[in-house]
Amino acid sequence: MFVRTESFKEFIRYYPVVSFIVFLHILIYLLTVLPAIFPSKWIFETFMGVNLYIVQGEYWRLVTPIFLHSGFPHMLFNSFSLVLFGPALERILGKPRFITLYLGTGIIANVATLILEPLTFTHVGSSGAIFGLFGVYLAMVLLRKDLITRENSQVILTIAVVGVIMTFVQSNINIAAHIFGLISGFLLGAFQLGRGRELADSFKNVSYRRTRSSSGRPSFSSKTLIWIAIGVLAVLGLLGRF
Repeated sequence: MFVRTESFKEFIRYYPVVSFIVFLHILIYLLTVLPAIFPSKWIFETFMGVNLYIVQGEYWRLVTPIFLHSGFPHMLFNSFSLVLFGPALERILGKPRFITLYLGTGIIANVATLILEPLTFTHVGSSGAIFGLFGVYLAMVLLRKDLITRENSQVILTIAVVGVIMTFVQSNINIAAHIFGLISGFLLGAFQLGRGRELADSFKNVSYRRTRSSSGRPSFSSKTLIWIAIGVLAVLGLLGRF
């Protein structure tokens, strides 16, 4: 489910939405570090999330911060997390629903930031939307166990727990965006995952067989542990800056 074996061309063909979002991340980042080509200061001044400006009517700032990052590590880890966790959901939900869910959870996260944080609060980054993806997977784990293997459930639960804990432990984190991104992803995911057999049939293309011990209980295989480690590293990376 989270293992990527496609070539670069195949990845773009199979997951065009994820590919386009990552392309936007890279393009906008390059525009911010190549001032000779484009005024980077203007990009941040115009598109970053600033609560004061949002309440004054600049509502596009509820959307544009999702694609804007504060530096290369910030952009890299958010993009890596999207490449890791986005493709399966793009295949399961389909392109229109995936776009709606990704943008919807990101916007809800930014609205929560506007309501809960002071007017002077500023923010950039897609971590709210990425936590929204975690929320969808949690809805799958808790409500639609037929759509996800026990092995992948273990990966998701571990990563989600680590992500929530580190949200409150790390400094300079947009707590409201992470928590409400996760909650909105769970709620929207629960609604989307109610499509039943259509989703189950779609999931066959990206699912792996269940891994069980001889007693019938889920076992932590070496592959599971490796992907938990990779996922945790991705989460810790995107928690580095909000």
